[in-house]
Amino acid sequence: MGQTAAIEATGIVRTFGRVRALDGLDLSVATGEILGLVGPNGAGKTTFIRVVAGLLRPVEGHMTVLGQPPGRRVAADIGYMTQSPALYEDLPVLDNLVFFGRLFGLAIADARARAAELMDLVALSEKRHVPVRDLSGGMRQLTNLACAMVHRPRLLLLDEPTVGVDPVLRRILWAYFGELNAAGSTILITTHVMDEAARCQRVAMIGSGRTLAVGTPQELCLRTGTVMLEDAYLAFSAAIAAPMQPEVSG
Repeated sequence: MGQTAAIEATGIVRTFGRVRALDGLDLSVATGEILGLVGPNGAGKTTFIRVVAGLLRPVEGHMTVLGQPPGRRVAADIGYMTQSPALYEDLPVLDNLVFFGRLFGLAIADARARAAELMDLVALSEKRHVPVRDLSGGMRQLTNLACAMVHRPRLLLLDEPTVGVDPVLRRILWAYFGELNAAGSTILITTHVMDEAARCQRVAMIGSGRTLAVGTPQELCLRTGTVMLEDAYLAFSAAIAAPMQPEVSG
């Protein structure tokens, strides 16, 4: 895409015992793009994001994140929304947001202002003083997302960010992702929802810890002669799984 890579991963292998969660995965995410990471459960999406965030170390391969090895040097420039909310359940929504803002270096006034902005965005302003433990599952998900965005990270890692979110709010969130991206944030997002993947500038399809295909939604469909991304994924999966046919001598 003619841009410096925000994430450059080559031959990434990560094992858990005998399980190869990542099996030589290659992926380049350009600075300033929204890339959707698509694949079924067990494909390696969450493991890859955790490697990017510096929470897991690969056993093989090479990766740079914002020009540095994954880890503490770039942690302050990354926002990571986990699948399971990583929040302080005894603290109210507001205090969680302010805490994470302060953790990432925001002044107290800036953290409170940013918290107010995000609570309005995710429709949690009326719940600002409610402890997280008393929120519904969907509201916890929204609080988790807001905490990941509180410090305006250069790289935003979103692991299934709209699970449990109603369609109206999902549309609002995607509009905000677009605004963040337009302001310079790079976004790597995992999703099972193909109409969400179609909103991404590029899509990386992975399976069994390997990269199957990368391209714009239109390119992937064109390459497989399909109309829907679901069908394109199935076509790429089948092509990888198909055994090599032996040559027949005449």
